[in-house]
Amino acid sequence: MPKWRRLQENVLFLFPSVILTLALGIYPLVWVLRYMFYDYAGYGQELFIGLDNFRRLFRDQLFWDSVVNTMIFAGGKLLLTIPLSLLLAVILNAGFRGRNLLRAVYFMPTVVSTAVISVVFYILFNAYNGMVNQQLLKFGAIGEPINWFGPDYAMLTVILVAVWGAIGNYMLLFLAGLQNIPRDLYESAAMDGANGVQRFRHITVPMLGPVMQVIIMLAIIASLKGYESIMVMTEGGPIGKTEVMYLYLYKLLFPVSTGSPVEQQIGYGSAVGFATALIVGAITLLYSYLSRKMNRVF
Repeated sequence: MPKWRRLQENVLFLFPSVILTLALGIYPLVWVLRYMFYDYAGYGQELFIGLDNFRRLFRDQLFWDSVVNTMIFAGGKLLLTIPLSLLLAVILNAGFRGRNLLRAVYFMPTVVSTAVISVVFYILFNAYNGMVNQQLLKFGAIGEPINWFGPDYAMLTVILVAVWGAIGNYMLLFLAGLQNIPRDLYESAAMDGANGVQRFRHITVPMLGPVMQVIIMLAIIASLKGYESIMVMTEGGPIGKTEVMYLYLYKLLFPVSTGSPVEQQIGYGSAVGFATALIVGAITLLYSYLSRKMNRVF
């Protein structure tokens, strides 16, 4: 086949992807980079204001509070999700009847709409007639109903809901890694007298090292960007206790809920979005650096 013909075919194959990337990736990015320097509310006059949006950003306590809340939310979610997912994967990787059904049950939250999950848990954790409080009162664990969406427990509640929704996805990835570990290694270790904990520590964990690095990376990004369930259950409240970065950004760009801080501000929202992307990117790069250190451990 002539080179020009092969080049023509390659261009035709790549053309749809290039168009979609330009339309849905490059153009929105350029659009956001432009409006960072404008006072623009989505309609009317565009006023060039230079770096005023960034000066406002550094003085915006709501934004910096949302950064702190995001770190708390992401840290709590990661600390619970990764170990529980690994534990479930190890249990369900064993040979017992009904394991395929349990795998499907634990994976099901991943394919259910986040909005549906959030509404269900909002009803379950309702302070007055929610099932969680009813069961805790029934067994005498508490003396009076707990306001799970109050200032003291709201962050814990949204973290638990996020963990429940994400655990099945990472469990499946861990299962895929476990099934690629040769069984001969476990049999040889057992013959040498290694118990279950020792086999897990010296065989399972090192062999899962590359898979675990990818899972942790995906979990970090998803945790930092997560806001949908929070928006449904608390809208960032009460008094901003669950306001995370992407929820605050959403309220600036699409102020359709009662929890929106002010009117639509596309110019300032673009600056907030840029700063948010830098924070997420910096954390991702930090983890990439640390993951190279992890290669020496696993």
